[in-house]
Amino acid sequence: MPRSLETRMRDGVIACVLVLIAAQTLMTAEPSVMESTKAREDVAPSTDPTVPFWREARAVYTDKAPYGQSQPRYRTEILSRWTEKNLYFLFVCPYEVLNLKPSPDSSSETFQLWDWDVAEVFIGSDFQNIRRYKEFEISPQGEWVDLDIDLSRPHHEDGWKWNSGFTVAARIDPTAKIWYGAMRIPFSALQSHAPSVGDKLRINLFRSQGPPPNRTEVVWQPTMSHTFHSPEKFGLLRLIAEVPK
Repeated sequence: MPRSLETRMRDGVIACVLVLIAAQTLMTAEPSVMESTKAREDVAPSTDPTVPFWREARAVYTDKAPYGQSQPRYRTEILSRWTEKNLYFLFVCPYEVLNLKPSPDSSSETFQLWDWDVAEVFIGSDFQNIRRYKEFEISPQGEWVDLDIDLSRPHHEDGWKWNSGFTVAARIDPTAKIWYGAMRIPFSALQSHAPSVGDKLRINLFRSQGPPPNRTEVVWQPTMSHTFHSPEKFGLLRLIAEVPK
């Protein structure tokens, strides 16, 4: 039997209320925390998650769209470690179809790399001015770009001229349909003091996947916005002690 107009209107109101409650929950929840495990010594960025360096890391996952909807097909594992000099990340990225830049150049910075498939880390050490932070990107082909972001500037993308000195590694496994991207970021590019156990940084993690018009964006902390540049939605990265042997 067809539902009455009154019933349909009531169900519509209930659905709207539930959406508003979910959005309010995302907006007021305590920041999520990613933990980065200390390593004894620095290594070259590795794209193999089975090596001892990465086996001692604790994973988080990006599996949400910017407005909080579930994106299970592109659930991305991200690992992090740190030393006295560097901060490391590894992205494990399942894909269906890659959107790759023709004629890639991994020897120098690639402006507007964000127009293609990338994994991204946004990191801020300034808890007073959260509109200042750093952005690091890597593509499946090993292209890279780093930016010094200041959202008070009319064109914050101009920050790509900054150079952090970070290094990257990437590889594509076409059989498993997974690509891997590793970063090694000098702490000197993030903050003015040496890192120590218990330190915290503001952070968010992202992926852009697939060609237009079906380009998919996957985030760790939903931005509730059309842009990734929503520092008020960042989570936290906490530096923890190394795993006892």
